[in-house]
Amino acid sequence: MPGTRKLGRTTDHRRAMLRAMVTYLFENGKIETTVTRAKEVSAMAEKMVTLAKAGDLHSKRQIFAYVTKESVAKKLSDEIAPKYADRKGGYTRIIKTGPRRGDAAEMAIIELVD
Repeated sequence: MPGTRKLGRTTDHRRAMLRAMVTYLFENGKIETTVTRAKEVSAMAEKMVTLAKAGDLHSKRQIFAYVTKESVAKKLSDEIAPKYADRKGGYTRIIKTGPRRGDAAEMAIIELVD
């Protein structure tokens, strides 16, 4: 798994949270979260797009094992990956938006690059 940030959670909780966030990112195109979470989500999303670009059976099974919704996994292999066929990386973008009201955590928007 890319990255070594623990994000203040147990391993199982962290993996589940990242899986959910990556799924939501592919479903909606962008999400708003903290900068550290965005960096972790970016690393996993890049890996999933790279797997989807390969397009073989093993890659598809890895994607279906990680992404929590079947419709989103199909969307990733059928719509999102062909968009990035000529691109060698950098499928996501992180834009910092400033501190969150309440606890002043640094917030960011992570989105798929067009």
